[in-house]
Amino acid sequence: LYHIDDIPFEEPSDIPSVYTNFRKAVEKKSQVRPTTEAPRSLPPLPEGVEAGSIPTLGDLGFEEDGTVDDRSVLPFRGGETRGLDRIDEYIWREDCLKKYKATRNGLLGANYSSKFSPWLAHGCITPRQIHEEVERYEDRRFDNKSTYWMKFELIWRDFFNYVAWKAGDRLFRPGGIIGNDIDWRDHDDSFERWATGTTGIPFVDANMRELNQTGYMSNRGRQNVASMLSQSLKLDWRMGAAYFESRLLDHDVGSNWGNWAYNSRVGNDPRARYFNIVKQAKRYDENGEYVLYWLPELGEVPDEYVHEPHRMSHEQQKLFNCVLGADYPKPMVNLDKTYELIRAER
Repeated sequence: LYHIDDIPFEEPSDIPSVYTNFRKAVEKKSQVRPTTEAPRSLPPLPEGVEAGSIPTLGDLGFEEDGTVDDRSVLPFRGGETRGLDRIDEYIWREDCLKKYKATRNGLLGANYSSKFSPWLAHGCITPRQIHEEVERYEDRRFDNKSTYWMKFELIWRDFFNYVAWKAGDRLFRPGGIIGNDIDWRDHDDSFERWATGTTGIPFVDANMRELNQTGYMSNRGRQNVASMLSQSLKLDWRMGAAYFESRLLDHDVGSNWGNWAYNSRVGNDPRARYFNIVKQAKRYDENGEYVLYWLPELGEVPDEYVHEPHRMSHEQQKLFNCVLGADYPKPMVNLDKTYELIRAER
């Protein structure tokens, strides 16, 4: 969003470690450059160079045929044309921008958030194109907290990229940006259960299955599953970041690794912070609609148990056709006990 020559920091070491300080500095002292028009035509390829054909998935070594899971929040189609169309669709045709701040923590559906990130990650669209459309919308329709919040999130994206520039390869070390000496556990079966969405914690499992089937996960989901892996399971956070890198349609190095570091106490905030996953699930998926969408094996479980099926008696499990250990996994960890250990580290 902000060109490197326009930010009010001379050297990488000058980049603030705190987002608020970065945001206030660029908002006060920098300007977003206007977009430039695309060229009307491109020069020909050098003599002797053939354009060739676009390789198929099979050519690239994939066995999948590219079929999109019909449960995906969007049928993400690549390219600039669809990327620009998505900006127009979300901001203008569906008129979702005016309520973005209120809906952005949703879990189901195409328009609870913008979903611009896959096109941004692949360079099909740019932050400045989005910024210009937001300002045009503010001028013509609404100017409120939600419209500002879209720009606020674009600055977050810049922040993570500039922090990655500052951190260099420290971002990929066990101790992260700040070198926090944490005794991480290595790869074991618990990682496989986390990655495959079979932890026995419904909110985590639903989010991981969405990621595996569609290449996408909400921001709320990403924070919770990261907290599960690095905070509750004490697994090396880099395994989670690398797994996300291998799965996400919208993978961006700075944003992905920066967020994982932040949620794993090795980013710019070393505090022993964590997400209470069940509390989060009940807040953002009150009736279990999202969990049931991805975990049909919980389909007959009453709402009061859908986020904690282990609280059902064995008789209830049989009654509601969800016997733990057979129809759905038993929880691999006692979350409350892990939270006690995290708090003890403060």
